[in-house]
Amino acid sequence: MDFFTAQDRARRLSARLVLLLLLAVVLLVVLTCVLVALAVVVMNPERMGAGDPLAAALEPRLFALVAGGVVAIVVLGGLVRHLQLRVGGYAVAEALGGRPLALDTRDEDERRLLHVVEEMAIASGMPVPAVYLLDDAAINAFAAGHDSHDAVIGVTRGAIEHFDRDQLQGVIAHEFSHILHGDMRLNLRLVALLHGILVIGLAGRFLLRGLAGGRRRGSRRGGHVAIMGLGVALMAVGYAGTLCGNLIKAAVSRQREFLADASAVQYTRNPEGIGGALQTLAAYRLGSHLLAANAAEFSHLYFGSGVRSLSRFTATHPPLEARIRRVLPRWDGRLPEPFAPTPRAALEPPSSPATPSHATPLGGAALAGAALGAAPPRGVAWE
Repeated sequence: MDFFTAQDRARRLSARLVLLLLLAVVLLVVLTCVLVALAVVVMNPERMGAGDPLAAALEPRLFALVAGGVVAIVVLGGLVRHLQLRVGGYAVAEALGGRPLALDTRDEDERRLLHVVEEMAIASGMPVPAVYLLDDAAINAFAAGHDSHDAVIGVTRGAIEHFDRDQLQGVIAHEFSHILHGDMRLNLRLVALLHGILVIGLAGRFLLRGLAGGRRRGSRRGGHVAIMGLGVALMAVGYAGTLCGNLIKAAVSRQREFLADASAVQYTRNPEGIGGALQTLAAYRLGSHLLAANAAEFSHLYFGSGVRSLSRFTATHPPLEARIRRVLPRWDGRLPEPFAPTPRAALEPPSSPATPSHATPLGGAALAGAALGAAPPRGVAWE
């Protein structure tokens, strides 16, 4: 795999998608300005005179005033959302039910995870982030935070139980790529931008609610028609724009996943690591869907899709088969035999580090190998 070429390709595509989103936002703002200016003209016939309503709406002074107001509302809405999301990575990890791992933990799986995180921090030239564990049997991981100074790495119990050391290295390297390439910061800005567009739709709904109150108070009929038309138009523009923006944001997220997979190969120099992790995830019966109540809010952060998607267009992650083929071009399409977690791992999250949370049909020797961080034989995953 030429991981540098793969990285360049993912960067170019994601940059084009971000530019497309920005152009769409500009067009939506311009359309909103025209609609508002037109409503102002209709509600004030003296502004129109005997001319064309659209021409009167585009009169420079009026249009500039309307544009200033609309842009201010959109920017304010985006800024409010940005400030709401501007929390450190620890807040995201704790919101998902994660707990920080102590450096002196006695759990062998947890110690192996901490060692791998330190190794990948050295390989990527970044500070060692805090590590959180989610007691969830699903296989998944995430990186959260704005930059390397407040970032955290989160990994599920299912991931550290079923990934061997090479696979775990590939997954952690994938997450370090998200931190290094500013994917978390990029997504924060996209979410704030889309919220600013959503404010347009919310403003339309507010106008319609105000119209209902005006009818009860007996407001003039002509004003009702103009306000109703403006409210419906703003709702259509705002919500349609948000939908289109979310589709583009999901496409950006998919490209950043390809970029992180390619970067994982760069950091580990082992495509079999990240490729094997993706194959193991594809064969795992529980998949990567998290149980946390607010998992959908952070769906763009995960190694695998943390929530179900209604269609491939709204999916934040590419299909696993496509990701495997990117890092393992000679892959023959075969996957490991489907497997499920043991009942204990699925139903009873470990309450004590001294109690192993997994069992394996390979017996005591395999458990000893797992404790030492050794990789299982080819075709066998720790369970």
